[in-house]
Amino acid sequence: MYEKLKALFISEEELSPEHKKRIRQLQEIIDVPIDNSTIYIQALRHRSTLTQDQFGPADSYERLEFLGDAVLDLIVTEIIFDRYPKEEEGFLTKLRAQIVKGDTLAMFAKEMGLSSLLLLADPARGQGIKNSKSILADLFEAVTAAIYLDAGYGEVSRFIQMVLNRYINYRDIITTLDNYKSLLLEYAQARHLEIPTYSVVSESGPGHNKTFETEVYVDGEAMARGVGKSKKEAEQKAANKALNMLKKNE
Repeated sequence: MYEKLKALFISEEELSPEHKKRIRQLQEIIDVPIDNSTIYIQALRHRSTLTQDQFGPADSYERLEFLGDAVLDLIVTEIIFDRYPKEEEGFLTKLRAQIVKGDTLAMFAKEMGLSSLLLLADPARGQGIKNSKSILADLFEAVTAAIYLDAGYGEVSRFIQMVLNRYINYRDIITTLDNYKSLLLEYAQARHLEIPTYSVVSESGPGHNKTFETEVYVDGEAMARGVGKSKKEAEQKAANKALNMLKKNE
């Protein structure tokens, strides 16, 4: 199947000097050897260029985006499956959803500089397309597919691992998987209690590696404490404990 997919994108097309420059820049960004440049040019081609350059409807990045979405899902699944061997399916599903969602992929593309390589038709320039989160997310998926087709599964897996290591803070994501502060607020409001408040009890450790202890008050009463590497994490843990205590005492 992989060889059949790859064969669909083999081309003898001679690249223009502008496209060759884009490929050199892209190779520096993704740190993957590029063999078939045509695949990557398609991954960078926005649909606005199709009519102008007399391409067919399947010659933009959209087909590659479709493939890249599936490849990305599989690789991220493998990465977090290995990273969290004791976590259940529900946790892994929510974590993967946070990593592969559009906002996150758009952030990857923007931070890496992929948006500057996007091929747009002249009339589409200046319309904010390069800053569109949906376009940037699609672009990242298309480039992922291009790496898979050109360099193989091992290289694209290494690329995604590199991106996650560089831009993903797993601790922060996990803290927001279950937003216990919101759940506690909803619980208090449903029972006409005062809105929960939080207070930092203590801070310890050097500036680059602090630990925070936070206490949560529900209806004016101190309920529970949480400890974390950020105030947000400590508050979430305190809220979780308070919520469990309140439900247990119902």
